[in-house]
Amino acid sequence: MKIEELKQAFVEAYGVAPDAVYFSPGRVNLIGEHTDYNGGSVFPCALSFGTYLLLRKNGGKTVKFKSLNQPEITELSIDQLTTPLDKVWVNYPLGVFAQFIKRGVEISEGFDILIWGNVPNGAGLSSSAALEVVTAYALNDQLGTGFNRTVLAQIGQKAEHEFAFVNCGIMDQFASANGAKDHAIHLNCDTLEFELVPVKLEGVKILISNTHSPHKLDSGAYNQRVAECKKAVELISKVRPIKNLAELTEDEFKKVESALESDPVAHKRARHVVTEVQRTSDAVKALKAGEIDKFGQMMNASHVSLRDDYEVTGLELDTMAEEAWKIPGVIGSRMTGGGFGGCTVSLVKEEAIDIFIEKVGAAYKAKTGITPDFYVAEIGDGACKIG
Repeated sequence: MKIEELKQAFVEAYGVAPDAVYFSPGRVNLIGEHTDYNGGSVFPCALSFGTYLLLRKNGGKTVKFKSLNQPEITELSIDQLTTPLDKVWVNYPLGVFAQFIKRGVEISEGFDILIWGNVPNGAGLSSSAALEVVTAYALNDQLGTGFNRTVLAQIGQKAEHEFAFVNCGIMDQFASANGAKDHAIHLNCDTLEFELVPVKLEGVKILISNTHSPHKLDSGAYNQRVAECKKAVELISKVRPIKNLAELTEDEFKKVESALESDPVAHKRARHVVTEVQRTSDAVKALKAGEIDKFGQMMNASHVSLRDDYEVTGLELDTMAEEAWKIPGVIGSRMTGGGFGGCTVSLVKEEAIDIFIEKVGAAYKAKTGITPDFYVAEIGDGACKIG
């Protein structure tokens, strides 16, 4: 939808024009999966599609939430902003309000809020993080709280922990808040130090393949992986104290992995994290050096590790990646996001994009019975006010 159409939808919902329009993007992670909550590095970029938020101060004592994807308006008094509701989409922006209040911000006046997003739901491209960050960015602007973008990302992460009950890392919210056009973010998730790395892919495009196998982090499998990694840290710490798995190099891990013999699952999870951190570092160096083929090799190895050691892929994601690997002109392909459905991300030579979509799409549908979608990704900026 165009901005003017969104403004008209706001008028239809609330009877008056909005005061402001905000936007925050979804993200795709090029490499570095399930490393963020393990203190490792990641390499995401913000996308050109995301979530829009329109609002006005209403002069009252209630906050009204309306999504163009939902028929009803949810209305809460300003003293009801710190309690989660019963598993509804409103918990994402509501959780952000709660985090501002926890930080001592007084919300004395209500808002009318309208949400619309064009991040495909369930695709694993961070529609939830985009919603959290756009809410945080808008409140920061409206209330004059002066939080920087990193704090806004942390507010979004806490909202997801406490109101959506997903123990996510910081990557998704950080990319949505701090993204920059034509750059990926090399982020150390332990220290939150980051570098914006130019993505120069001459003759190569980033192609996102949506399996349409719903990606549901709140299913419990994601939180289970978090717990398994914590168990690995506990076992390793008996022989070498560590805070996070990502502290270990591959050589260091080999020296202590005997501590995980009693728990083969924790062993596999830890092995993925340690090797994925190294792959991410190698991939970023390759991109900076213009070694795109090496970057692609790291992507492929990442998917294999996520399939075999972390076990978060499944039939749909594996089929999509494995069919992509067969196409001449595909430099690399892997699942992206939390897994359990969602999308793959591929680096594809421009002349191979049409044949990729045709052949991979047909093979995927033949094997799964599902018709996929494909998007050529444009790397965009982070959260902003647009009107």
